[in-house]
Amino acid sequence: MKKSTMIILAAVAALVLWCIGAYNGLVTVQEEATQAAADVQSAYQRRADLIGNLVETVKGYAKHEETTLKEVIEARSKATSIKIDPSNCTPEQLQEYQKAQGELGSALGRLIAVSESYPDLKANENFLNLQTQLEGTENRINEARNKYNDKATVYNKEVRSFPNVLFAGILGFRQMEKFAADAEAQHAPKVQF
Repeated sequence: MKKSTMIILAAVAALVLWCIGAYNGLVTVQEEATQAAADVQSAYQRRADLIGNLVETVKGYAKHEETTLKEVIEARSKATSIKIDPSNCTPEQLQEYQKAQGELGSALGRLIAVSESYPDLKANENFLNLQTQLEGTENRINEARNKYNDKATVYNKEVRSFPNVLFAGILGFRQMEKFAADAEAQHAPKVQF
C-alpha cells in the first residue's frame, strides 16, 4: 500500500473512533440527565403517595375543612396526571408540569395551616409523622431538581460544545430544559400569627 493511502486510512479511522467516542459520551451524559429527571418524578410521586395518607388523617380530625382537603386531592390528581419526557419536553410542557406541582405545594401549605387550628391534630402522632415525611419529601424534591439541573447543564454543554455541536443535532441530541422556580417563588411568603 502506498504511504499516502495509509495516512488517509489512519485519518479516517481516527475520525471514526473520535465520532464513536463523542457519540457514546453524549449518550452517557444524556442518560445521566434523564435518570436525574426520573428521580425528580419519583420524588413527586412519593409526595403524591403520602398526601393520600395525610388527607385521611386530617379528615378524621378536621371535618370542617373539607374545601381545603378537596383542593389538596384535586391538586394531587392534576399533578400526578401530567407526565413529561425530559429528553423530549418543551419549555411549555415543563412549565405546565411545574405549575401543577406548585399548585399541589400551595394546597399542602393550606392544609398545614389548617392543622394549626386543630391542636388535637397537631398532637396526633400519625399526623406528626406524616408531616415530617412530607417535609423530607419536599427536601428530596428540591435535591432531585437541583441534581437534574446539574446533569442537564453538563449534557447541554456537551451538545453545544465544539466539535460535538457539528453532529449532535444530526444524531438527535437536543438541549434539555431545566427546572426553574415558579414566578410566585420570587416573593417571600407572608407568615402571620
